[in-house]
Amino acid sequence: MTPARAGLLALLLTLVLDQASKLWLYLGTDLVLTQPWRYGPNLDLVVVWNRGVSYGMFQQDSPLGRWLLVGLSLVAALGLGWWMTRAPTRLLGTALGLVVGGALGNAIDRTVYGAVFDFVHLHAGAWSWYVFNIADAAIVAGVIGLILDSFRPAAKAPSPAGERDGAAPRP
Repeated sequence: MTPARAGLLALLLTLVLDQASKLWLYLGTDLVLTQPWRYGPNLDLVVVWNRGVSYGMFQQDSPLGRWLLVGLSLVAALGLGWWMTRAPTRLLGTALGLVVGGALGNAIDRTVYGAVFDFVHLHAGAWSWYVFNIADAAIVAGVIGLILDSFRPAAKAPSPAGERDGAAPRP
């Protein structure tokens, strides 16, 4: 599988899983009315409408702020998608696909609902993580993939015919 196809597959899987989970929880269950749903001592499903960006930063209560965030998400998705089509490795292509799929999933929420639907809450004792969704998890996984890819040694370009590694070319 080419890096671009791996990225496209990651993008599509992220987008479908993200939107399907949100639609099912929001429209197909009574989570909104009966929250939180507890799954063990450290995991709850809740409903949080995030009008900001990651971790709830830069909350936007105005229509202008909402549409600026949608536009920013789409511009980022386009730029990263372009990079994904030129990725030299499957890891890089997949990582970019995860980020683009997550960005598009959250942009759809902002467009349709005016905010991003977050629902996974991890906690332990007094510690509480931010509430997130599948798109957010994919973005984080994609960023981790980008970091890992940056540590991989670059492929050496083939040397011109007649040159040996470290030797000067012959006249």
